[in-house]
Amino acid sequence: MCRNIRRLHNYEPPVTDAEVHDAALQFVRKVSGFARPSRVNTAPFEEAVAEVGAATRRLLERLETSAPPRSREDDARRARERRLAREQG
Repeated sequence: MCRNIRRLHNYEPPVTDAEVHDAALQFVRKVSGFARPSRVNTAPFEEAVAEVGAATRRLLERLETSAPPRSREDDARRARERRLAREQG
């Protein structure tokens, strides 16, 4: 799995449209192999990003959990700790 795609479910405050778009963009880039599509491929690329984003938004709206909301700051701190542990060895 691509490390740049982040968990979006069960955060307080809720996920933003920009976060959903960024995740969809990263997914389409990974699947297509294009960081930036050529001019001829721009329309299908952008359409795919919109469709993946819409599907992601619908999924997030329908998911249910009894777990308490997550904190982006706590997740970022844990990610930094994991990175430091990998670097140290």
